[in-house]
Amino acid sequence: MSGLFTIPINGLKEGHHTFDFEIDKKFFDMFEGSEIGEGGLVAIAEIDKRSSHFEMDIKISGKVRVCCDRCLEMFDFPLECENRLIVKTGTERDESDPEIIIIPVNEPELDLKQYIYEFIYLALPIQKIHPVDEKGESTCDPVMIQRLKEHLVEEESKNDPRWDELKKLMNDN
Repeated sequence: MSGLFTIPINGLKEGHHTFDFEIDKKFFDMFEGSEIGEGGLVAIAEIDKRSSHFEMDIKISGKVRVCCDRCLEMFDFPLECENRLIVKTGTERDESDPEIIIIPVNEPELDLKQYIYEFIYLALPIQKIHPVDEKGESTCDPVMIQRLKEHLVEEESKNDPRWDELKKLMNDN
């Protein structure tokens, strides 16, 4: 196989097959401008090959290192996701359907790198913030929270729908 995240298409017999992929900092370095700098994940691709196509379930679990949107400190975010792809062969490549990939008949392998990256990225929440501890308190950087508190303009902030959450956070620290 030519790449670390490829599966052989030609020569794969009908039936069930499993491929494991280790995902670390080197993986995320392949994607320029990625907000995920590093991580420790495992992707398991379970393939059910049939005569006309194959179905692939990709399960990804582990942690990725991301920047907290509230305090700007890096933290490990636990991540788990499961996605399905259906791969068919045709005359030319077609990826217009997000769940069905059509690859040329003579293509010897399928590179899953971009799909795995997108599945990881789409599993992240829109707002990435530190989790709360056992007491229900924020684990954000207290120094940064204090700085935010100093610059908070209360009158203007009351119109912000997130005001109550922000005020609670400021009072917790």
